[in-house]
Parts: sequence; structure tokens; C-alpha cells
Amino acid sequence: MTTAAELLTSRFGYTDFRPGQQEVVESLLAGRSALAVFPTGAGKSLCYQLPALMLEGVTVVVSPLIALMKDQIDLLARRGVDAARLDSSLDANEVRAVSDRLRDGSLKLLYVAPERFNNERFLAQLGQTKIALFAVDEAHCISEWGHNFRPDYLKLAARACELGAERVLALTATATPAVVADIRAGFGIEERDSVVTGFYRPNLTLLTTPVRAPERDQALINRLRERPPGPTIVYVTLQRTAEHVAALLAAAGLPARAYHAGMNADDRVEVQEWWTESTANIVVATIAFGMGIDKADVRYVYHLNLPKGLESYSQEIGRAGRDGEPSICELFACRDDVPTLENFAFGDTPTPEAIAGLLDDVFAHRQGEQFAVSEYELSSRHDVRPLVLKTILTYLELDGFLEQGTPFYAGYRLRPSNGEWDDVYETFDPDRAEFLRRVLASGKEGRVWTSIDPDAVPGEERERVVKALGYLEQQGLVELKVADVRQRFTLVQRPPSLDELRERLTARFQRREQSEAERIDRVVALVEHEGCQVQSLVGYFGETRADPCGHCSYCLTGSAQRLPEPTPTPRFDLDRAVLDELAAEHPTALGTPRQRARFLCGLSSPATTKAKLTRHPLFGALAEQRFATVLAAVGV
Repeated sequence: MTTAAELLTSRFGYTDFRPGQQEVVESLLAGRSALAVFPTGAGKSLCYQLPALMLEGVTVVVSPLIALMKDQIDLLARRGVDAARLDSSLDANEVRAVSDRLRDGSLKLLYVAPERFNNERFLAQLGQTKIALFAVDEAHCISEWGHNFRPDYLKLAARACELGAERVLALTATATPAVVADIRAGFGIEERDSVVTGFYRPNLTLLTTPVRAPERDQALINRLRERPPGPTIVYVTLQRTAEHVAALLAAAGLPARAYHAGMNADDRVEVQEWWTESTANIVVATIAFGMGIDKADVRYVYHLNLPKGLESYSQEIGRAGRDGEPSICELFACRDDVPTLENFAFGDTPTPEAIAGLLDDVFAHRQGEQFAVSEYELSSRHDVRPLVLKTILTYLELDGFLEQGTPFYAGYRLRPSNGEWDDVYETFDPDRAEFLRRVLASGKEGRVWTSIDPDAVPGEERERVVKALGYLEQQGLVELKVADVRQRFTLVQRPPSLDELRERLTARFQRREQSEAERIDRVVALVEHEGCQVQSLVGYFGETRADPCGHCSYCLTGSAQRLPEPTPTPRFDLDRAVLDELAAEHPTALGTPRQRARFLCGLSSPATTKAKLTRHPLFGALAEQRFATVLAAVGV
């Protein structure tokens, strides 16, 4: 049998493991689950790719990063490894081809997004598949107190168990000791199988430069001109800032383009390829850029705005100098950024009234009763952002009030692949053809697509209908689209007091809000730290370094820095009469002080979007003010 070391050389072309890789691989090959906390670019992916070739069964890799999936699959294909992905960018024929390879056992690695586990057909297929390894990238998302908590991740541990995965591998580049403990507890990983290699990067020069807001654009231009050209990322907070700064740099004769989530997919791919293939180009980007992109020679990473926390900062500077060559990371630090960063956190916090309304909906059911909800409808009805709604429902599960079942789609849309239903019917014997006619007759026929509710086919069980639709798609007889995902829940027990539960949930979100504000404070504290900034940064992640680094701003200058005071915000005169009149017209969207404060600070919500209030002149009129100031003004 080929050993891991032999496979490392013969298939992957490496003579030695990088730090930590061998320990993780050995844990997995011994049949145990493992955690790998490696810096960005330190080789986390090999920790599941190599075992995948040695284990009998498929390795399922869960990742939110489509760019990472594409890059890794292309690389694995060149190495002769059968790997595929399932994500929203694939058409029906591509999905069917992947499903066929999964079914016949030829597939060794399957990359999927966390949301794929809302697909009941996918879960049914995985349930019939031998899963040798269940790898979860960005595993810090499982931690409620991590910097990027995602409720879907809390479900992944349960899904891995339900699907009979033989072992789990959790991977992340950024995790504090508390988050490491959360990951280990969530996935049942023993301490001996938790491998943390450290965060120190000796080839990175970390500079923090205090600057006033009106001066920093020119400061960036000066830096770019005075240093030798090289692949560069400039991180900013807002999409409009990315566009503005990219245009500014281009006008100064620098090869710069913007990248952000508001661009269409083709434009993002074009910018990414333009930058990746260059040795001198500059991309001005929001945090949507960089994750999963394999470019080792990034020479400069600039932060024109404060990052939202040390976790984000560490991850973003980690994209520089992956080739081990000297690289510079510079943060232009300005207190004016703090209100915008704080407002992102405040925008997510639901009002007590919204939580109360949601609880009334959930606990209107009888104990032991199974019910289904549309998260989209609940989000809109109670003016709670979708991710926040998922979080509340997850909290209710963790507290033992709810138990989630398998999600399902309330609607399917299909059309015959060749345009004629009679050709589909002729494929089957008379009984099955008649069954299909009844299914189609129960639906709503449009110009191109027929919409089917699997629960509304007279005399037929949902399971048979869904299975039949899936079979038609697998055989290439129809194109199938799903819609209106519903979450199944069972009400396990009722709380002794809904008011007490509402207060507890409200306090929980307020603590998260405070936690996000503290993350921003820690970034400011790093800039002003009286001592080696690298020691302070890696210490936050639990790594102790005895000696100063010699290549941060403090070590290079011998003195601590002080941020200038923020630019005074202009006094605002709020036209209360206009606001009160607008709130009276839209009580669902603007009925509470927090809703009105969000609206004035330019923070959208499901209700303001539905009411088209984001187009109103008052929306974002006080975006430069601190949220607490605006909340105090509208709360009286």
C-alpha cells in the first residue's frame, strides 16, 4: 500500500510535509477527526486531498468559497484526481453529471457549499454514499463568538453524524483559543488531534500608519509610487469606496481596478484573472476578494480602511508573500472608519418587538407538532435580516425548544428537455405515464415551465413525487428547478415564559453587538500598542513569542503611535415631522426607534427594502453619525 509520504511526492510533487500537515494526515488515517489551524497559504487543503486518495469512499469538502472550489478542482484534475463541485453556478446537465459520478463511486472529492445541505435530494443521495471524510473549511464559522458566525455551520456537525461520515476534518486560518474550543466541541475533536501551527510570518513587514481621512488617498498613491511595483491588494470597507479609489489610482497612472460583491459575476472573474496573471496590477477590493485565490507572489496588502477585527486583518494580510519572499502590509489607520464598522453590527441586531413577534409565530404550534416555515416570509414579516433569523432559530434549537428536520422545497419547476411532454410519457409504461400526467395536472402551467407543489398532488405522497421528479432529471428527460425552501421543525417543548425568552435572546444579540464593537477597538489598540505589534497580534490567537519581531512599525521606529482624533461630524438637523410622517405611513418598517435609526444610518432591512424606502432621501442621511447618537435622537 502506498504510504502518505510516497503519495505526497508521486501525486502532489512535494518532498516534505509543511508544518502540521503530517500530524493532521496521521490522525485522519488513524480514523480520528482532526482540526487544522494553519495560516492562510500554509497548505490546509492538502490535509484532506491526500487522505482522500487513501481512504475508501468519497471526501466531502464543505466550503463557502466558489473560487476556491474551482481552483482546487482544476489543480486536482491536472494531478489525475477525480474531483467535482456542486454549487449554484452549475446548470442541470452539470449537476446530473456530478451526481452520476458520485453514484458510481468514481468521485474522490466533492466540494459543496454549506447551503447545499438544504437540498433534500442531495441529502438523500449522500445518505446512500460512503463518506470517508467530511472536511469543513472556514470552520471558525461554527463559533457564535467567532468573527464570522454562520448558523448553517452549527448544523454541519449534526449532518456529518446523520450521514455516517467516518471522520471529520475542521480547517481554519483564524481562530482564537476560545474559538478553537468551540470547533473541537462542535465536531467532537480530541485535543491531541487539534493542530495549531502558529500565526507568525517572518517575511511580512507590518506597518501601521495613523492618518487623517482627507490625507489617506494621497498617502496610498505616494506609497504605490515610491515602492517597486508588485501584485497588490488594497482593502476598503464599502463598495463605493472601491470604485472611487480604483478610479483615483487609475487617474494617477497606476494599473488599478475595483472588485466587490456588487459587480456581476463575469466582471468579477475578468478583474480576478487580470490581477492574478499580472506581476504589477492593483486590485481595490472589499473583503469579497482574496478568499480561495491561489496567488503566491502578492507583494503588498494595504488596508485603506480599518479592518473589522484582528481575525479579518490577520486573514487579509495572510494573502501577502505566500511564496516566502519579503512583502509589505500597511494599514492606514483612521478613527473616522469606526462609525461605519460599528453600524454593520448595529444593523444586524433585531428589535425586541421583532423577536417577540417571531416567538409568537413559532410557539403558536402544539408541543410535539411538526411544522414548516419559509424563512423568507418570516424575515419579511418581522423585519429581521435572513441570517439573523437563522441565528434565532438556531438558538431555539440549542436551547432545546425546537428540533429541525430535513429542509424541503415547497415548489419545483420543470420542463421537458426536448420541449414535448408526450415524448416523456412514452418513455414509461402506462401506469407510470398516468402517474406523471397526474403530477403535471396538479401543477400550474406557465408559458415555459410547469410549477409543482409535491404536497398538492391528489392521492400521492410527497416522497414519491419528489423521487419521480429527481429521476426525470437524472435521466435527462426534464430540466428541473427548485424554489421556496421550507424548514421543518418540531416543537419539542414550550418555554416557561415567552417574555423571559425574549429578554434572553435580546440580551444575547446585544452581547454580540458589543463583541463586534470590541473587535474594532482591538484593531485601534493594535495600532497604538506600546510594544511589538506582531507579538500582540499573534498573542491574540494564543501564540507566545519571546522576542520582538523587528519588522513592525513599533520595532522599526521604537515608539508607539497615536491615532489622530476623528474628523468632527457635522451637526445634523433632523426634520422630525418628515420622519414621523414617514413612520406613520410605514409602521412595519419604521415603527421602533431602532428601525428608524437603522434607516437614517443607511442600514437596510427586509421591511425597508420591501417598502422601497431605501430610495427615500432620508435613507442614509445620517450615515456618517455614530449609531448610538442617531438612536438617542430618534428615541425621544
